[in-house]
Amino acid sequence: MAPLEEPTKRRQVGILGGNFNPVHNAHLIIADQVYHQLGLDKLYLMPAYEPPHIDEKKTISADFRLEMLALALTDAEHLEIETVEIERTGKSFTYDTMKELTEKNPNTDYYFIIGGDMVDYLPKWHRLEELMALVQLVGVRRPNYPVESAYPIIWVDVPLMDLSSSYIRKKVAEGCSINYLLPKSVINYIHEKGLYVDEN
Repeated sequence: MAPLEEPTKRRQVGILGGNFNPVHNAHLIIADQVYHQLGLDKLYLMPAYEPPHIDEKKTISADFRLEMLALALTDAEHLEIETVEIERTGKSFTYDTMKELTEKNPNTDYYFIIGGDMVDYLPKWHRLEELMALVQLVGVRRPNYPVESAYPIIWVDVPLMDLSSSYIRKKVAEGCSINYLLPKSVINYIHEKGLYVDEN
C-alpha cells in the first residue's frame, strides 16, 4: 500500500501595500512587527503603480521607488518586494491584485495589512466582500482610532510613529535633515538623485 502523501504546507505571507514615496522607518517597523507577531513565512512590501484614491496623489517614477525599497531591504531576508502592481500598471485595486496573487500562488495564505485609520473606509473598498474571501485583513493599531470593526481583522500592536512619506518629502524640499527617519542608504539615494527638492 503506497504511503499517503503529506499535504503541502501552506505558506503564510504578509502584504504591505503603499506608494513608498519614499519608504521610511515606520513602514519597515510595521512590516517587521507583523512578520514576527504573526509568525509569517515572508512579508512583501508592494508598491502601487497608481493608487486608486479619488484625491489623486502625485508620485515619482516606480523605478525610483523600487530602487529605494531595494536599498532599504538589503539586510532584511524576511522582507521582500512584490512588483505585481508595478508590472500591471494602471490603477491598483487591492481586489484585482490579490486575486492575481492567490491564483498564481494557490498554496499561500495572504495577510493584507491596513492602518487602523483605514478601517472606517473599508465599506468603500472595491469588491470588499470578495477581497475578504481571498485574504485575512491585519489592522495596525493607530492612536485615536477604534479597534472595533464589523469585519474580521487581526489587530497588531506596533510602536507608534507619527511619520509619513509626505512629511519626509516636505523636509527634503525645505532643506531640512531627514536623518534617522529612513535608512541611510535611502537618504543617500534621495540626495544623489535630487528627489523631492521641488516638492510643493
